[in-house]
Amino acid sequence: MRIPRITLISPTGALGMGFLDESLERGIALKPDLIACDAGSTDSGPFYLGSGTPKMSRFAILHDLRRLLSARDRLNVPLIIGSCGTSGVDSAVDWMRELALEIASEDGLKFKLGRVYSEQNPEIMADAFKSGKIEALPGASELDEQTILNCSHIVAMMGHEPIVYLLENKCDVILCGRASDTALFAAVPLMRGFIPGPVWHCAKTIECGAICSTITRADGVYAEIDDNGFSVEPLALDASCTPLSLASHTLYENADPFLIREPSGTLDTQNANYHAVSERKTRVEGSVFRPERYTLKMEGATLSGFQTITIGGVRDPYILARIETWLAEMRVFFKERLKELTGKTLGEEVRLDISQYGRNAVMGELEPVPEEMPHEI
Repeated sequence: MRIPRITLISPTGALGMGFLDESLERGIALKPDLIACDAGSTDSGPFYLGSGTPKMSRFAILHDLRRLLSARDRLNVPLIIGSCGTSGVDSAVDWMRELALEIASEDGLKFKLGRVYSEQNPEIMADAFKSGKIEALPGASELDEQTILNCSHIVAMMGHEPIVYLLENKCDVILCGRASDTALFAAVPLMRGFIPGPVWHCAKTIECGAICSTITRADGVYAEIDDNGFSVEPLALDASCTPLSLASHTLYENADPFLIREPSGTLDTQNANYHAVSERKTRVEGSVFRPERYTLKMEGATLSGFQTITIGGVRDPYILARIETWLAEMRVFFKERLKELTGKTLGEEVRLDISQYGRNAVMGELEPVPEEMPHEI
């Protein structure tokens, strides 16, 4: 007979961001059935995928991973880490394994470890593109075969199925390549037969830890799922999960907050109801999951060049009064010196981007007050 509810902990938004030790202890005391944590993102751009290097330091990863492995050992529940090493390339999964084994040796921990790779062969992907098996995502730039072949790394964002396979093979610690954040939290509940609607919506809500609460620092949340819905509360006592904070999280990294795509289908939150259970906990009911044709999002990165950043400040009121003319003259000077010193042509081999922070740098042409001039840039 299946248990009536399942409980989960999302300790932080990303492995290496940290969390309060007292929050994790509070979570352990609640005896969750699963601990899961994302370790990657595309938010920081293509560099980490292209280079295959992690954004978070080894020290930061060790700090968080050591505490989560200890918590897993105390609870005897699965620990699932997704998108290892920021991008989820194969070498990053292996690197995370080395760190986990290092911690196990130092702390006397024993566990069965499983790995799921997500990296794809560019030549196979190019053939798939030629045969029409790769479709562009909405808003994607034009893709061609050579761009695919030029990729240093290509990863496929996996769903929950490979994770379930390792869970069924009794793995205690699962390290994933590039994975849907939600899949990490959905795998155990789906494997145990819980209804997909509440499972996927809960997973989407808690994927980034305490971001779905009223605090902004890195920390965790605790969730309970049953067949009618789910509830979420923060692990930090100075935070709350309100109907507004949970509902607004569906806007996070989604073009449509009501229809959220996963590899195996779409989460539909249009009829979801959010109501406060207490000052700190909110319950959600009414979300459904609609199975659809299985697809995997592919992410690739190619070397497009090398970047140098120069920061300069201008406080001179004379220059600020004619800033556009001054910048145009600087661009001409740069173009001439570039040709003289390197033989390269600005606009063809080299790109020069100038951002005036303090004046339209963030919103550009969308800035509603473009004419206001600060006293310094």
